[in-house]
Amino acid sequence: MPITAILALEDGRCFHGTAFGAIGTTTGEICFNTSMSGYQEVITDPSYRGQIVAMTYPQIGNYGINPQDAESHGPHIRGFVIGELCEVPSNWRASESLDAYLKRHQIIGIEEIDTRALTKHLRSRGAMRACLTTELNAEAAIAAAKASPPMEGMDYVQEVSTPKSFFWTEESRQWALPNEITNAPHPYLPLPEPRYRIVAYDFGLKFNILRRLRQQGFEVEVVNSRTSAAEILAKQPDGLFLSNGPGDPASLGYIHQEIREMIGKLPIFGICLGNQILAHAFGGKTFKLKFGHRGGNQPVKDLRTGKISITSQNHGFAVDPESLPPEIEVTHVNLNDLTVEGMRHTQHPIFSVQYHPEAAPGPNDASYLFEEFAAMIDQYKANLPSR
Repeated sequence: MPITAILALEDGRCFHGTAFGAIGTTTGEICFNTSMSGYQEVITDPSYRGQIVAMTYPQIGNYGINPQDAESHGPHIRGFVIGELCEVPSNWRASESLDAYLKRHQIIGIEEIDTRALTKHLRSRGAMRACLTTELNAEAAIAAAKASPPMEGMDYVQEVSTPKSFFWTEESRQWALPNEITNAPHPYLPLPEPRYRIVAYDFGLKFNILRRLRQQGFEVEVVNSRTSAAEILAKQPDGLFLSNGPGDPASLGYIHQEIREMIGKLPIFGICLGNQILAHAFGGKTFKLKFGHRGGNQPVKDLRTGKISITSQNHGFAVDPESLPPEIEVTHVNLNDLTVEGMRHTQHPIFSVQYHPEAAPGPNDASYLFEEFAAMIDQYKANLPSR
C-alpha cells in the first residue's frame, strides 16, 4: 500500500507524492541537483549535510546502489526528492535498490512530484527550509519547515570530519575498458609510486578526491578539521589540501585562524569549501547564493587562458571578490552568474577552485588541477634554499 508523503516549503508551497525509503519527518534546506546520473555520489557527499536534495533528472534508481561508488561511509542528505523511482535496478554492480538503501539508513524519500515545478520555484524564490514528512499534515509540515534552523551560521563540518587521522590506502586505481589495457588481469590502470606526502583537512572530504590525489602520486594523511597549524607543520608535509564540506564557511572561524597561520609556509590547494575557507583566511568574505550551484553542467572560464571547462559543482555560498586583498587574484569565474570559481595567491604557492575537479558525478574537464598541485609542489621544493 503506497504511503503518502508531503514536501512542504517554508513559504507555504506544498508538494504531495508517494513515500519511499524510510518513513517519518525530517527538515533541512531544500536544494536541487541537475546531474543526469550519479545519485549515489550525491547522496553520500558530505557537503549535503543538513539538506534535502531534489534531482531534476526524471527517473532515479535505475542502476541501484553499490559500495564502490560511495563518496563517504554513508548518506548525508536529510531527504531525497525525485520524479519517479525505479524499483527494479538493472546493473551487474548493484548490491541493493535505492529504496532498500534509504530504508536501511533511515532516509526519507518522496517520488511522483513535479520536480520541474519545484526547481523553477526554487530558482525564482531561492533555496529555503523545508519539511519532508509521512506523518504531518500540510499545515504542520509548513510550521516545521519554518521552525528548522537556516543554513546561514551552521557548522556541519564538525559532524562529518573524521574523528581520527588516517592514511588513505583504499582502492584508487582508475578503472578503464579492458581493450585500453594490454594483457592486464584486471580493468585498472596502474598507480604511480608516491612522490609527495601531503596532509588533507577533512571538512567533508569525498573519497574520489583521495583517489585522484593518489593517482597523481600523492601519499595522503587525512586529519580532523580541528587539527592545529602547529600539528600539521610538525609533520613537515610537502603540501596541504583543503577539502569540500557542508554548511556556512563564515561560521568556521576556528579553521580560518589555523589556515591563516600556514600561509606562506607550504603549498596549499583547496576545493569548494576549501576555497571559501581560504578566502576567509586571506581576510575576505563569502555570501549565500540564491539557489546555489549543484550539478555537472556548470561552465567555468579560466581568466588566465580563456579556456572554458564544464564542471561538477555543489555549493550554496560564494566568495565576494570585492573583499579579497590585492595579493589575491581571481583566476576562474562561473559563466552563468560571474561568481568566483577560483583564485590564487600572487606571492605564495596557494590556489583553489570552487568546483569539483574530481567530479563523481560529473565531467572530468578539470582533473588537470591535481597535476597543477603536483607541479606547484615541485616548483616550491626547487626554490627552497639548499641545506
